[in-house]
Amino acid sequence: MSYAYLFKYIIIGDTGVGKSCLLLQFTDKRFQPVHDLTIGVEFGARMITIDSKQIKLQIWDTAGQEAFRSITRSYYRGAAGALLVYDITRRETFNHLTTWLEDARQHSNSNMVIMLIGNKSDLDNRREVRREEGEAFAREHGLVFMETSAKTAANVEEAFINTAKEIYEKIQEGVFDINNEANGIKIGPQHSPTSPGGLAGTGGQGSAQGGGCC
Repeated sequence: MSYAYLFKYIIIGDTGVGKSCLLLQFTDKRFQPVHDLTIGVEFGARMITIDSKQIKLQIWDTAGQEAFRSITRSYYRGAAGALLVYDITRRETFNHLTTWLEDARQHSNSNMVIMLIGNKSDLDNRREVRREEGEAFAREHGLVFMETSAKTAANVEEAFINTAKEIYEKIQEGVFDINNEANGIKIGPQHSPTSPGGLAGTGGQGSAQGGGCC
């Protein structure tokens, strides 16, 4: 299916906060409670519509373990959006957010939209991090904030789609250089009436070469 834009996302945060479950719920609308630990990076994709345009989200789900941190870092660069996830029932996952955020900001482009997600909102009776704390952290660091449940699907759609809306708005404002695919945005075949096919061809070659050198 053709699209106007492709946005690349990365999902980051500690092991066990539900990153893979969020991705699965968003792409497949299902919850898999027993999930093998992500090794390196996994991948999912889905089409959404913003402003009556088809937008393809390409989502990279990363491993939370320290051992894979260097692999994760290499994916920050080409991402237009990041979902930074903690588990509301485990305070240490919230305490580690600053480290994740520093890492993300250091290795990504400065316009990357970061959505802070407090996951497992269905386990309110086991909550260790108050909603207000998540909101305050997001305010302090200029992030969008949402609590989600990968199990019940609460706010999962909204988290991914609202991130895309922020990116889309930045494109409209001219903040993102959409001709530079390193920003995590690719112009789709639906989009450019000015040069039919020519642009897409060169973009494809460029990214292939880029992949080889890095």
